[in-house]
Amino acid sequence: MRPIHSVGNVVGGALLIAGTMIGVGMLALPVVTGPSGFIPSASIYFICWVFMVCTALLFVEVSLWLPSDTSFISMADKLLGPIGRHIYWVAYLFLFLTVMIAHIAGGGSILCDILSWDVSNRVSSLIYVAVIAPVIYLGTRSVDRINKVLISGVILSYLAFVAVSWSSVSYQLLSFTSWSKTWIALPILFTAFTFQIIIPTLMTYMKRDVPKIRLAIFIGSSIPLVIYLVWEFIILGIVPPDGLTDAARLGQNAVAPLRYYIANNSIFTIGKAFAFFAMTTSFVPLALSFFDFMADGLKIKKVGMKKASLVFAIFGIPTIFALIYPNIFLVALGYAGGISCALLFGLMPPIMAWVGRYIKKYPSDTRQLPGGKPLLVVLMAFALLILAGEVIQQIPG
Repeated sequence: MRPIHSVGNVVGGALLIAGTMIGVGMLALPVVTGPSGFIPSASIYFICWVFMVCTALLFVEVSLWLPSDTSFISMADKLLGPIGRHIYWVAYLFLFLTVMIAHIAGGGSILCDILSWDVSNRVSSLIYVAVIAPVIYLGTRSVDRINKVLISGVILSYLAFVAVSWSSVSYQLLSFTSWSKTWIALPILFTAFTFQIIIPTLMTYMKRDVPKIRLAIFIGSSIPLVIYLVWEFIILGIVPPDGLTDAARLGQNAVAPLRYYIANNSIFTIGKAFAFFAMTTSFVPLALSFFDFMADGLKIKKVGMKKASLVFAIFGIPTIFALIYPNIFLVALGYAGGISCALLFGLMPPIMAWVGRYIKKYPSDTRQLPGGKPLLVVLMAFALLILAGEVIQQIPG
């Protein structure tokens, strides 16, 4: 029975990672990478995946230096002091806010398309929030029940979309390349490939069994990589680069431009269903995590009017931004990946590993990544490149 349990443990850990990755970022990937072509996009996917696996392994290493159940904020406090703790707190808050804004703006747009209502994106965003907010108020049990339905919807609609759309793919479109536009997509790629947030949970779940954790990280992160590549292959094989550029300008997800380039309407219909399930599947646990994060950080008891006020705040502030800027979907994801994810899960892991290895002199037998100082410098430089790129993109003119 022990080998079966061991395999099940790895599979469970891998699925936790895969579930953390697949979500709203997937809907934006073809839009931001499409103008560069499929081959450049696939290449940058692989580079980003390798980078994220490396930083995840560094987080495993840092976790081994500290007691069980140590959070990222506690890791930063222990290795970088109060400044590190404050940076993590602020960056986490910014991450939650930006991704919540992206979900509300994008989810409202998808809901409007599905129901074919003659209302604006702003109204449909309000309806979307009005449906989700009570689920979060009711708590973890409510989220768990609805999430099972949503995950089933994601799997079934994705498989159906691949099945009905594969024959519509144009290999001529897939042969297009424009390497110079590849790097622009990196901030949103960071959002889509981020899974390190689950590492502390994974360490507890897998009882700090490092070989199993390493295997779970590799398998779990590879599953979304394959799913993303198939998704990219289909969208870029149907929608030409100009169509994706227009979608990016309008702040749309990857499904929206399909309506203009396919004769088979069922492809667009199934695509809308997949977009809704993918968006909502990541939105519900995200909102619950944001709720718990704020309740803990502000020391608010989750009862009565205090609980209701907190739910109103975590949905209210992002909703205001989404209503003021209804096309903010891609911009919000860019901020999330290019600033928060690049800082929290790109730059901080090699910095903390450097401090632990070479300043605090923690045992070297816990090291999870070869390459020494040169590799840590490369990882830091790559993360700084993403941060700088996102800041430059947002400078007017």
